Amino acid sequence: MRTRLIVGNWKMNKTASEAATFVGELSRQLVKVPAGMELVVAPPFTALESVGRVLGSGSLIQLGAQNLFWEPKGAYTGEISAPMLRDLGCRHVILGHSERRTLFGERGDGIRKKLQAAFAHGLRPILCIGESLAQREAGSTDEVLAQQLHESLDGFSTETLDSLTVAYEPIWAIGTGRSATTEQAVAAHRTIRAVLSATASPVIAERTRILYGGSVTTQNITSLLSSDQVDGALIGGACLEVSSFATIINLASTTRSIGV
Repeated sequence: MRTRLIVGNWKMNKTASEAATFVGELSRQLVKVPAGMELVVAPPFTALESVGRVLGSGSLIQLGAQNLFWEPKGAYTGEISAPMLRDLGCRHVILGHSERRTLFGERGDGIRKKLQAAFAHGLRPILCIGESLAQREAGSTDEVLAQQLHESLDGFSTETLDSLTVAYEPIWAIGTGRSATTEQAVAAHRTIRAVLSATASPVIAERTRILYGGSVTTQNITSLLSSDQVDGALIGGACLEVSSFATIINLASTTRSIGV
C-alpha cells in the first residue's frame, strides 16, 4: 500500500516571518498526521530556514523545496544546490513544475540532471508532468505524459527511481479554478503508471506515488482521492491559508480509496 502524500507548494508567497507564523499555526491545528499519510510544505527558498526552525527535527510536517540546480556548488549566480537544501533540513524537492517549464524554459534534459542531483544527495524528488489545454483537446495527453517521463527518467536505474514521486498537473487546471474531473485524473494516472511499468519495472510502477495537482480545493479533494490510482495531491493556492490547507489534510485523512 502506497503512503498518501499531501504537498503544499507555496510558490512565490510568504516572507520568512509569515511562513514561520503559518507553519506554527498549522502545527497547532494538526494534532497529528494520520497513519498512512505524509505531509510536506514547500516554502520559497528565503523561508526554508525559518520554517525548518519552527518545525524542528521531530515535526510531523516535512520540509520540501520548490526547485534546485544540478551542480553541488560553483559560479551559478542565483541558484540553489541539493546540498544546500539538505543542510536546511529539506527531504523533498519539486522538479519540472509547469511554471518552470513554461515561464523559465526548463526541458527534459535539464530536469533529468536536476533529478540526478536530487537522488545523489538523498532528496526525494516530486517530478511534475502535464499537458496543455491544446494538447488535451487534440487527444494527445497520453503521448505528452509518456514523452515527458521518458525525457526526464531516461538512464536511471530501477533502484534509483524507488524514491521518485510523480505529480500529474494538467497545465490547463493550474491556477484557473478548473480542475480535472476524477475520471480525467484517474485516466492520466493509469497512463503514467503504465509508462513507468514499461520503462522502469512493474515493481517501480506499483510503488511510485502519483499525485494530482491543479486547482485542488476543499470541494474536490475527496472526489480526487476516492480512487486508489491517486496517491495524494500537490496543492497550490488552497495551501496558502491555514484553515483551507488544514481542511484538505483532514479530508484526505478520512477519504477511503477504492479500486477505480
